[in-house]
Amino acid sequence: MIPAAFDYKRAGSAEEAISLVGEYGEDAKFLAGGHSLLPLMKLRLAQPAVLIDIGRLSDLSYIRDAGDHIAIGALTRHMDIEQSPLLGQHVPLLAHAASHVGDPQVRHRGTIGGSIAHADPASDLPATTLALGATYIVQGPTGTREIPAAEFYLGFLESALAADEIVTEIRVPKMNGAGWNFQKFNRRAQDWAIVGVAAWRRGNESGIGLVNMGSTPILAVSVSAAIASGAAIDDAAKLAATDAEPQADLNASIEYRTHLAQVLVRRALTAAS
Repeated sequence: MIPAAFDYKRAGSAEEAISLVGEYGEDAKFLAGGHSLLPLMKLRLAQPAVLIDIGRLSDLSYIRDAGDHIAIGALTRHMDIEQSPLLGQHVPLLAHAASHVGDPQVRHRGTIGGSIAHADPASDLPATTLALGATYIVQGPTGTREIPAAEFYLGFLESALAADEIVTEIRVPKMNGAGWNFQKFNRRAQDWAIVGVAAWRRGNESGIGLVNMGSTPILAVSVSAAIASGAAIDDAAKLAATDAEPQADLNASIEYRTHLAQVLVRRALTAAS
């Protein structure tokens, strides 16, 4: 299908982008890689009156060592995350998860900030950064906010990001030698996950993010609590769907997704251990 008519504005800086969205309000949408927004526009599920192109803002594309965490600019491409030596050393789970996003064409254009702002529960990086305990930095006309990933996702394609705010940075804690694993079950290599799991473990500490197991990315806190209390992996994995709300669709029933989550969490934690 063809998108509805819209105006196009190209921002020269993050400040100009915020100014433009402040001018046009909820009628405006940011355009970076476009792999999340444009399909919705073609289906007329999204009909912004104005597109604000931020794809060429080089000041929001970086990966930096910031002491106890790695700071990632929101416009950093998936391919740059996948190939980053810094992330490979300090946050290998995120670098590996980025390698599973779409195909090479998508990874060369799509951005981590766009994926997070879109808040799609079937996307790999929102659940992965959630498992890692990331913090998202957002900026708007009134200043800058820090939003923990655990408080960011509110509903299907809905987040704590205000209409006049933009994600500018993702801060991901260093893993400090924690074991990790990423599991993705799909029909074809380039498909969205039917169920995905991003997991890390260091002794009795762990973090498990679930992909496509609810209306938002899911943090499996019940599994982590079981691991913290000394439960065996098999027993902890049985709690995989406790904090989730799996939905049935053409690819899987609720029961099938629940079973997949338990199997993949068990595999991920076993590998991470």
